[in-house]
Amino acid sequence: MQMLDLNVLEDAINWLEQGKDVWLCTVVSTYGSAPRSPGALFAATQEGQYVGSLSGGCIEEDFLKRIHQQSFMAPSQVVSYGYGEGDFPPSVALPCGGTIEVLVEYLTPTAEHIAYLQSMHSALKGDWIAHKVVKIGEKASLNDNHDALETRVTLHDDFITITLQSFTTVFIGCISAVALYCIEFAHALGFHVLVCEDREEELRQLRSRPELMRKIELVEIFPCTHLEKHGANAQTAILSLTHDPRIDDLTMMAALDTDAFYIGAMGSQRNSDNRMARLREVTDHSEATLARIHAPIGLKIGSKTPAEIALAILADIVRVKNGAA
Repeated sequence: MQMLDLNVLEDAINWLEQGKDVWLCTVVSTYGSAPRSPGALFAATQEGQYVGSLSGGCIEEDFLKRIHQQSFMAPSQVVSYGYGEGDFPPSVALPCGGTIEVLVEYLTPTAEHIAYLQSMHSALKGDWIAHKVVKIGEKASLNDNHDALETRVTLHDDFITITLQSFTTVFIGCISAVALYCIEFAHALGFHVLVCEDREEELRQLRSRPELMRKIELVEIFPCTHLEKHGANAQTAILSLTHDPRIDDLTMMAALDTDAFYIGAMGSQRNSDNRMARLREVTDHSEATLARIHAPIGLKIGSKTPAEIALAILADIVRVKNGAA
């Protein structure tokens, strides 16, 4: 789940607070070339307002029509779109040839439902890990799930379980030309981008670009200080891209003490080897721990320009996140 899902929940909460009924949809399974993955969220009102998507545009119009016709009035139900034996074939068959099963929850504007969505929102922000259980035809329940490693949707005979936790965050330790492109690519991928920067000139440059500021969470602090104070969870990729060892070395040292799934620093093979030698001297980390650092960072695609290097970096992050070889 990415930042769009937070937006879905925020709008849904606002609609409930305005006294409107809300239909919250979660993609629970896909087959073929369905464009949304399990866990993706969509919400709509009977007035035709909606946020998020189920299919990239293939079936939203039909879904909104059926909401208006009061087709989904049970507390929860699962509907199918696409070819085959789904609930709504073939008029809304997906042009990509896939099928999608969607959990639909009907929420009335009550304090209970508002609190329910707020709890989901806090889980996606990383405040806790929620285990959502939906018995088909009944209301969902949320409880703690400390053991979850990733967002997961599981279909059982008469109920569905969904793990909700924080979305992927790209942590950027100080700004550089490459970092600016990383922000753009990470935002396009739906990742949360956290930038730590305490240098006045770089802060001035950032603030002069309001379109970029809207895509990041800026914390005016030295990167390693932030990591030492707050850490990073297992949905975080930590990048240091300045070529300044005073920044990059300290950021890497702090990053190794976190649960980040990706840690990387920019530099040539020679500079990367020198950095690793310095880290061996000043830390007591094992070779296995030091090997968590991706350096030189990024997929080997012959990158030369800042944009190409940033593309290689984000591609490598996606590769690791998705468990690809």
